[in-house]
Amino acid sequence: MVPLLDRKLLFVTGKGGVGKSTIAASLGLLAAEQGKKTLVCEVDAKGNLADFYEAGETAFTARELQPNLWAMSMNTEESLKEYLSLQLKIPLIARIGPVARTFDFIANAAPGVKEILTVGKVAYEVREHNYDLVVVDSVASGHIVGQLTAPQGINELVQVGLVRNQTQWMMDILTDPAQTGVVIVSAPEEMPVTETIELTQRLEAETDVDLAAIVVNRVLPELFTEREEPLFEALREPEPVHLLDDALGGDVEPILDAAELAVRLRRSRAGHLATLRRSVDPSLPLIYVPYLFSRTHGARATRQVAELLGEEL
Repeated sequence: MVPLLDRKLLFVTGKGGVGKSTIAASLGLLAAEQGKKTLVCEVDAKGNLADFYEAGETAFTARELQPNLWAMSMNTEESLKEYLSLQLKIPLIARIGPVARTFDFIANAAPGVKEILTVGKVAYEVREHNYDLVVVDSVASGHIVGQLTAPQGINELVQVGLVRNQTQWMMDILTDPAQTGVVIVSAPEEMPVTETIELTQRLEAETDVDLAAIVVNRVLPELFTEREEPLFEALREPEPVHLLDDALGGDVEPILDAAELAVRLRRSRAGHLATLRRSVDPSLPLIYVPYLFSRTHGARATRQVAELLGEEL
């Protein structure tokens, strides 16, 4: 297995709500602080990548947020303009007029066109060695396979010429495990785990892109060991509860209830984690990120998650 941050291109995906953008932003920050020139690319231009760094809005033109860390938001029309400028030597203008309208028509009629402009942009940054690592806050797990297979689909339709040449070098980058990998973000719950297992199977069956790691986000800490649990149960008896109330000058019952709930949640979620571990390749890195009992957006939380990831990688 190639170490995660030694690759050149990482697509971060996962079921909605599991913290995909948090992990993507944190991986980018971690790589930058390890001295790698890093680009974090948000595929959904209406997303909230900027919130994770608290450094202002992002646009198609990459902007340096701090040393070694750059960020951008994908825009397929801007990507097309850049492609036409670089490949066909068409000068950059404010809008590309009829070409843009034709592109919109073709893109809506031919699935894969917009996806290939997204993949092509990030793959181009890799090919040109503009960054040491490109982290893509990609589409959700239900759409990532279509995004990754778009170059292959067009490559099969077009046998010769410029378009085939362009898709071929993209495929060479995407299918090289030394350069490219997918990171699936999951959570210790039934639906995210089920969707993660299904996606690992689809990636293997339908693509040639390497699955680099699974990050399980929001893992609850273990409050009590097996030796400590009997002591906790004993504290829940009426007499110890009464003594604790008197000693602390307050009602401790809600605190004990919360601790018991946390233990139950931990146990139920441990079962989902066990299912995930049994269902994927044993050699695949499974990275656990603890639950943050604090604000999950913003620069402070991003740094916390980056540090936790750094301990695991």
